[in-house]
Amino acid sequence: MTNVSSDAPAAPGTASAHPFLHVPAGGGPAVWLNGDVYSVKLDKEESDGRLTVLEASVPPGGGPPIHNHTREEEAFYVLEGELEMYVAGRTLTVRTGDFVFVPRNTMHGFRNKGLHPARQLLLFTPGGFERFFLEAGEPAVPGVPVPPFRPTDNPRAVEVGGRHGSFQADAGTA
Repeated sequence: MTNVSSDAPAAPGTASAHPFLHVPAGGGPAVWLNGDVYSVKLDKEESDGRLTVLEASVPPGGGPPIHNHTREEEAFYVLEGELEMYVAGRTLTVRTGDFVFVPRNTMHGFRNKGLHPARQLLLFTPGGFERFFLEAGEPAVPGVPVPPFRPTDNPRAVEVGGRHGSFQADAGTA
């Protein structure tokens, strides 16, 4: 998945056990969830617990239900496309190059209402929320289309989300 350099000694005062990390394009474990594809680029272990980074590919109509995170802050950086985001009661249209920061305990979600797929980076701090995606999703298979969202998948996402401190608005926790 990744290349971690440990050849050179760490710089004085460096606390990280990993001097650097390289994830090639298309690299990192990928899962299908809610009709989207999520690829882990940096996990809790690789960042000494500081950060999780995922790349999300969101097809038209895709996106998660409105939810919150009780343990993590989340940031979004749109790489490509356009998404409608709901954050703390406001609706925003975000496009390529836009950045959104969402503090913990803030209800939020996004939906691709366009004609083309959107891509974005998701950043979580502290790290560890990648475990939700890896547990709730199913491993993505290269060359196979993403299965569409099925309402029968949602109870599993709600259950796994609860274990990871994330609660959906429509699950009665808003």
